Amino acid sequence: MREQAADRAVLLGEYIIESGATVRAAAKVFKISKSTVHTVVTIRNGLG
Repeated sequence: MREQAADRAVLLGEYIIESGATVRAAAKVFKISKSTVHTVVTIRNGLG
């Protein structure tokens, strides 16, 4: 389960960086909430 969470964090981070997407746009593409995107990208990627 933790590997999946880590993989999702990396995918989201890469998507946002490469596409220049906003949190809202990334949430729409990945079909998750904006809060989840923010949490995954900041906490799981060590930014928070």
